[in-house]
Amino acid sequence: MATTAGTARTERTWERVARLGYAVSGLLHVLIGLLGLQLAFGASGGSADQSGALSQVAEQPFGAAVLWFAVVAFVALGVWQAAKAAHVGSAARRSGSGTGADRAKAVGRAVVYLALAATTFSFASGGGSSSSDQTSDLTSRLMEAPGGRLLVGALGLAVIGVGAYHLVKGWRKKFLEDLHGLPPAPADRGAVWCGVIGYVGKGIALLAVGGLFVAAAAQGKASQAQGLDGAMHSLRDLPAGPWILAFTALGFIAYGVYSFVRTRYGRL
Repeated sequence: MATTAGTARTERTWERVARLGYAVSGLLHVLIGLLGLQLAFGASGGSADQSGALSQVAEQPFGAAVLWFAVVAFVALGVWQAAKAAHVGSAARRSGSGTGADRAKAVGRAVVYLALAATTFSFASGGGSSSSDQTSDLTSRLMEAPGGRLLVGALGLAVIGVGAYHLVKGWRKKFLEDLHGLPPAPADRGAVWCGVIGYVGKGIALLAVGGLFVAAAAQGKASQAQGLDGAMHSLRDLPAGPWILAFTALGFIAYGVYSFVRTRYGRL
């Protein structure tokens, strides 16, 4: 019995730390949104992407401590999702029911959060580099591989698919399936609107990122694929671009607020 109680306490502690991963993600999204707003109106002070947001955190008092805490939270959330994927797969084998989609989502989330942990670790340990540079380097290596342009194009189409998924999930409010026990009105309505605007805005940004990868593949130029910061600049250069970028940036801020809500009410 003592062992069981100890295991339950450990699991609850792990869950609390994992939930804080959503809060850290929310902070990064808010910072990216603020950087995007600065870019939209011609006063950008840093890259409007994860590296820019992490740099902003690192420059603050106690920023290093916050980054190390973020590493722990992202690792906890990533491992939790990996364990969830393993559990879903085991349950599927026992029951014979098709839960492949749930398992794929958990695996995808595990990869995303563990990658965030690795990126944050590089900044916490005093390193870190521009996400745009990393994207260009990755694209260059892919271009040099056999069938490299096809690989880059396929990656771009995959990102476009993820962007479309975010748009649909936001517009149809499918994200509500990830929440439970929302607070009473009007707080719940605010959470819903943050989810709608957040997913749609993030979806637009991901569509732009995917479009840059497809353009890089079509033109054979690795420099065309520049990640989120490059996508933000591309949106700004469109007709009415500053307003499109401003909406997208507000979407990131809204997604950040939704992530804070998810810290308390999200399903892990």
